[in-house]
Amino acid sequence: MGLRPVDLAREHGLSTQAVRNYEEAGVLPPAERTPSGYRVYAPRHAAALRAFLALVPAHGHATASAIMRAANGGTVEEAFRLIDESHAELAGDRRTLEAVERALHDLTLPDAGEITRGRTFIGPLARRLGIRPATLRKWEHAGLVVPGRDPRTGYRVYGPDDVRDVLMAHQLRRGCYGLDQIGQVLEQMRTAGGPEALQPTLREWHQRLTARGRAMLTGAAALNAYLND
Repeated sequence: MGLRPVDLAREHGLSTQAVRNYEEAGVLPPAERTPSGYRVYAPRHAAALRAFLALVPAHGHATASAIMRAANGGTVEEAFRLIDESHAELAGDRRTLEAVERALHDLTLPDAGEITRGRTFIGPLARRLGIRPATLRKWEHAGLVVPGRDPRTGYRVYGPDDVRDVLMAHQLRRGCYGLDQIGQVLEQMRTAGGPEALQPTLREWHQRLTARGRAMLTGAAALNAYLND
């Protein structure tokens, strides 16, 4: 049964130009042509479009397009490699979220409350955490935690919020997270107004990861149906 571009477009609320663009981008396999040059699609093209649109929420537009190009080009292993990379990225995001939650929990422990009270200098803070002062200076250079300075001596002075951020950075570094990732987490916490105010953000983060995980299942099913067509 021949299908027109408009038939594929209507199913998903797309324009016919979008369908043609997807074919030109390799997301859809090449269409047959009538003697007058009109495109004629088959059910396989409709399945390809369904697979692509299901893959987008899971992997993003660019990766979903690359997956479909690989599938249509006969390099299914490349498509699976791209999918594996997305799964690895999602797993990394889950580990980061777990590390943030552990770090926030550590901030609520009694000894954490003791260390975050008042002001302290770089040496005592480093000794308390079992790290070198040079590490704190490195974090300052990276913009993670920038303490104030004593106006008389010029020494670094860490206030309660600075110490809180240092504790968070310390826990995340123990989890082998990079300084860029840590900086993003600290910025989120500051924007939210502190560890307690970060809880809605963490819930939303959980929801996003869950939604992406479910989207990966949906996308995988649609792609499998297409490959078996």
